[in-house]
Amino acid sequence: MSKGQSFIKGAAILGVAGALVKILGAIYRIPLSNIIMDEGIGYYQTAYPFYILLLTLSTAGIPVAIAKLVSEKRALGDYRNAQKIFKVALVGLFFGGVVTSLIVALGSRKIVEYLGNPNAYYALVALVPALFFVPIMGAFRGFFQGRQSMVPTALSQVIEQLFRIVTGLGLTYLLLGYGIPIAAGGASFGGSTGAIAGTAVIMFIYFKHRKTLKDEIELSEIKVEYPVQRIVMDLLMIAVPITMGSAISPTMDTIDAALVLRRLQHIGYTVDMANRLYGHLKGMAQTLINLPQVFSMAIAMSLVPAISDAKARKAKGEVVDLITSGIRITLLIGLPAAFGLFVLAEPIIALLYYNNTAEAISSIGTLLSYLAFGVIFLTLVQTLTAMIQGLGKPFVPVKNLLIGAIAKIILTFVLTGIPAINIKGAAISTVTAYGVAALLDLRYIIKVEKIKLNLKNIIAKPLVSAIGMGVMARVTYQILVGVLGNSKATLLGVGVGALVYFSLLLFTGAITREDLELIPKGKKLARLVDKFTIKKRSK
Repeated sequence: MSKGQSFIKGAAILGVAGALVKILGAIYRIPLSNIIMDEGIGYYQTAYPFYILLLTLSTAGIPVAIAKLVSEKRALGDYRNAQKIFKVALVGLFFGGVVTSLIVALGSRKIVEYLGNPNAYYALVALVPALFFVPIMGAFRGFFQGRQSMVPTALSQVIEQLFRIVTGLGLTYLLLGYGIPIAAGGASFGGSTGAIAGTAVIMFIYFKHRKTLKDEIELSEIKVEYPVQRIVMDLLMIAVPITMGSAISPTMDTIDAALVLRRLQHIGYTVDMANRLYGHLKGMAQTLINLPQVFSMAIAMSLVPAISDAKARKAKGEVVDLITSGIRITLLIGLPAAFGLFVLAEPIIALLYYNNTAEAISSIGTLLSYLAFGVIFLTLVQTLTAMIQGLGKPFVPVKNLLIGAIAKIILTFVLTGIPAINIKGAAISTVTAYGVAALLDLRYIIKVEKIKLNLKNIIAKPLVSAIGMGVMARVTYQILVGVLGNSKATLLGVGVGALVYFSLLLFTGAITREDLELIPKGKKLARLVDKFTIKKRSK
């Protein structure tokens, strides 16, 4: 199997696991939203961005740095120092988890008061254990990804989500009688139990493979010791810019939590109404644009070690192939998701959040239609960032995302303060932020790294297929809704759209037999569609 095929295979494994995690997440979030309604989701979403921000600061860059350094050492046959990198990083992440969990444990009350939503206290403090365990889990995931072994990460993700659902929903039901703020805390605590379970699983896998790892060390071709101080410096050189870049998105969300709530109150909304609108945006509409991110994050996690490996071997052609495949696959996912969410925004919201009022469903549907095309830019940013990091230029995507973040803050402040736009201003600013960052990243790869892209295969063919899918999905819904009702018409519209999209991809040659064979059960799928002409893509 070539390195490019290995990357796609790894991305497929993580993508399938990520899709399962998101489906499980929907099983969790959708009934959760129908239980604690937009009020409770507002509390939950006020706490969550700050939690993610702290988690990012203590964790984000290190697993990627572990994956990159371990991949590079293994490419050179230096298995001994690859293992040492992991152990040094694990100690650092352990102490990072201790610090961040203590910050939240001791300061939760003041934090939520500063954010302007004091009732979010229980939702935030319930995440303290997660802040300790997730960094430890991240170290193990980074190590396995550096070995280009994606199954341990995938398995830990699924187990983490399963425990999150069971305990989160269970506690929400049990605590609802004590008030919505406390019930929202029960929902948050599901994240902590999930983190504990996921950590236990991936540690079990690691210790199960200790003999194999020891045997590898004996085969190490390089006997020169990698000093701890040098490991720390090399990890930080990679991790700091990645952490800075990763922190920008949760920082934007944290700013949203404070800025949006205050700006809505400034134009006349009550604290309760502002909280509900914020719940519409972050807890319901934005949740749905996160599903495609599962696949783009899987691609990104596979790209960093794959590109680092190819670059370490000075395999320029392989690097170009990886970048081309990464962008193409990302658009094959992002484009149909964007068009599908746009044309069926309100029907999807009515299907999922059925227990909310008609007014709330209309509001959430409008927000989703604004956010839909942000899927394209958000998935591209994740993939392009990983590519540029793999090329050894980690500060470039940080700078580009920071420019997007500045644009978002300005637009959020201005647009959300206009009564006719209100909460929609936050959605518009989010799409703009990721659009700016994605275009700047793409410009860097094309102009600075001098990588030529086949725009016809990468953009035009998937775009045509996605537009055709969107048209057919909407037409199907419009024809059937009066006969079957919203739920069945929406599901059939989605199903028809998916079939049309796949057929158009085959017809235009946007996907090939080789693509199909690289996904799970792809060989069987390829045989089923042999009656279609699947064109070979020219390099």
